[in-house]
Amino acid sequence: MSQLHVSAAPHIHSGNATNKIMRDVIIALLPASVASVVLFGMQALVIIAACVASAVVFELLFCKLVKKPSTIGDLSAVVTGLLLALNLSTNVPVWQCVVGSAFAIVIVKCLFGGLGHNIVNPAIAARVFMLVAFSQVAGGAACVLTDATTQATPLEVLAPGAEEAPSLAELFLGTHGGAIGETCALALLLGFAWLLIRKVIRWHVPVVFIGTVFVLYLVTTGDVYYAAQQILAGGLFLGAIFMATDYVTAPVNFRGRLVFAFGCGLITFAVRQFFAYPEGVSFSILFMNLLTPLIEEWTDKEPLGGV
Repeated sequence: MSQLHVSAAPHIHSGNATNKIMRDVIIALLPASVASVVLFGMQALVIIAACVASAVVFELLFCKLVKKPSTIGDLSAVVTGLLLALNLSTNVPVWQCVVGSAFAIVIVKCLFGGLGHNIVNPAIAARVFMLVAFSQVAGGAACVLTDATTQATPLEVLAPGAEEAPSLAELFLGTHGGAIGETCALALLLGFAWLLIRKVIRWHVPVVFIGTVFVLYLVTTGDVYYAAQQILAGGLFLGAIFMATDYVTAPVNFRGRLVFAFGCGLITFAVRQFFAYPEGVSFSILFMNLLTPLIEEWTDKEPLGGV
């Protein structure tokens, strides 16, 4: 009996150790990371380095403080720091990056028991915290490939038929303002393909999430081009592919994941349309994370012979 060990999934018999999964997520995020430096300059690299390094350091310090074995080897802190960085603008000071990483790792992750026990995605929670506490978290910085020194995010200027809005090509390639990792849809799709090939995630959640937003805009406006602009703008691809698919904070069963993804899409649409914040992806994922236990209870299959 003393030889048995209980731990958070994935378990050793599955062949997918946590550090292997996190390594695949890091590889999948590399195209977006490289694109961020190309599009926003070396300051994007500074943001990434600050978030990743501080996330690892805070997890190491916490483990030492509570006298627990170090958990930085599972690479989850690296993923959290990288995701947080890709959700930020180059206008964010380095000290705010450090504060955001501290909130993600210490408050959201470690104080709840570490990996496998947090109830919301740490990177999403930290981004929302920074959005409330600070300004210019995701917007304001311009792409270095353009002549502008500051640039509004597409969601701030998008309207059906608006001439100043970026074209679909600009949105797909990322040559516009926004968070450093959210603008280039091409890079994010390359990461999506890698995660599918490696079988780290399934396609259902990202497709349902993005598809719900597209359909809702198509139904309400009747404009296919505008609906396509809406799914390419903001952090929809980044959130749907890399954060709504989180193993810990999303439902486990298949039906629950579909409900989760649909809810994320519905809330994203509602926040963008009816509330003061133009970007609803972070709020939608955070809210649906909190509903995950209820969703799992509602959608779970009855055991054989159960009532």
